[in-house]
Amino acid sequence: MRAVKVSLDMWAITVVLAQSLVVVASLGAAQGESRVGTWKLNLANSTFSPGPPPKTQTLTFQAAGPYWMALLQGIDASGKPINPDMNNLAITFDGKDHPTATVNYDTTAWKRISADKYEVIRKKAGKIVLTSTNVLSTDGKTMTITTKGVNADGQSIHNVRVYDKQ
Repeated sequence: MRAVKVSLDMWAITVVLAQSLVVVASLGAAQGESRVGTWKLNLANSTFSPGPPPKTQTLTFQAAGPYWMALLQGIDASGKPINPDMNNLAITFDGKDHPTATVNYDTTAWKRISADKYEVIRKKAGKIVLTSTNVLSTDGKTMTITTKGVNADGQSIHNVRVYDKQ
């Protein structure tokens, strides 16, 4: 009888240790990703064509298993809240088109180029309308997102948004 109790106790310890390793590995992966956290738009170092730029903007990334969640908030150029209902954008780095219905585009494809760089392709009716590159500085404190393309009104866009890690 006593031998069975020891083996059940050992089994329980093994299960708890295995679960702990999964949690630690998940936390380590999230902590290892330098973009996870909150980023504030540095208006002095950013350019917007056409303008005007937003008054304020923050971008928050969260790791959620194999996906990321991104939340963009702030105040736009006219003084209105950006994303007041706090909708998160789910990001999958598989290079495939995912539905992302907005006025400017209807699909988004995210592709990781390297640990410090990824590319975003946005399409409207199957045609590429916006291309963005997201580059992280070597010290992990600055993120630059360069977007080129056309908006829903047919205007050319060339924005360079520089964010500082908070």
